[in-house]
Amino acid sequence: MKRLWAPWRLEYVKNAFKKQKCIFCHLPGKKQDEKNYILYRGENVFVMLNAYPYSPGHIMVSPYRHVDRIARMSEEERTEMTGIAAKFSIILEKAVNAEGFNMGINQGRPAGAGFDKHVHMHVVPRWKHDVNFMVPVAGTKVMPEMLEQTYAKIKAAMKSMPL
Repeated sequence: MKRLWAPWRLEYVKNAFKKQKCIFCHLPGKKQDEKNYILYRGENVFVMLNAYPYSPGHIMVSPYRHVDRIARMSEEERTEMTGIAAKFSIILEKAVNAEGFNMGINQGRPAGAGFDKHVHMHVVPRWKHDVNFMVPVAGTKVMPEMLEQTYAKIKAAMKSMPL
C-alpha cells in the first residue's frame, strides 16, 4: 500500500467537531497576519488564505463584522467584498497562473460553511485539466506547495497591483 503523507491535515481532523472560535472574528484581531495567512485588510473586509484549500491560492474574503447572511451585510460590506474578490482574481492569475475561478459565498452549514454564522466568499483558482488521478481514485487532492509558499507568491504579486 502506498501512503500520501499530509501531516498538516491533522489539526483539521482533530478539531473538526470541536466548538471553535469564529476564525473570521478571532484571527484579524490577533494582528499576526503572516502567521494567520491574512493577505489584505480593507475598510470592511479582509482576505485570507484558506488553511484547508481546494487548490493553491484558495482565498476567502470576509467582513470583519460577525454577520451570518449576505442580505444582512451593509451595502458597503457587499460592495467591498465583491470588489476585492474581483481584484484578487487578477492577482491570483499572476501569482499562481490561475486560468479560471470558482467563486461562491458560503452562508450556513448546509452550504458547506465550516463557520456557518459568519458569511464569507471563496475564490478558488482553477486550471485546464487540474483534476489529477488522485481525486477520482483516492478521493484526495495533492497540493503541490505549502501555504507559506503560496502566501509569499500572492504577497509578491500584490506589490505590482495596488488594491
